[in-house]
Amino acid sequence: MKTTPEHDERIAKMTFGSVYPHYVTKIEKKGRTRNELLQVIEWLTGYSEMEVQTFIDEKVTFKEFFEKAKLNPNAHFIKGVICGYRIEELDNPLTQQVRFLDKLVDELAKGRKMDKILRKA
Repeated sequence: MKTTPEHDERIAKMTFGSVYPHYVTKIEKKGRTRNELLQVIEWLTGYSEMEVQTFIDEKVTFKEFFEKAKLNPNAHFIKGVICGYRIEELDNPLTQQVRFLDKLVDELAKGRKMDKILRKA
């Protein structure tokens, strides 16, 4: 699915730290914990809690955040619609990776079991 270059550029320039508090608010409102959020982020990116905090403190963009990530080999199993886009059809790799994270946060907030979120067999 085609996203506009403007849309992709806007996502690339957004800082991870500007979005992270929204993730925390979303999942905590639904009774999930920050530790569960960090577990999801670590599964997708390979980043530890300390690395995540460093990215927040240093105002790292999503572009930089995902350039350094070791994307989980099972990330391609993340499917569905987020923000009106079908994730598996997005053609911009960075936009798709950001939407992977958004989808995982949504699943966490919706009460999905961690084994399912982390795509365990």
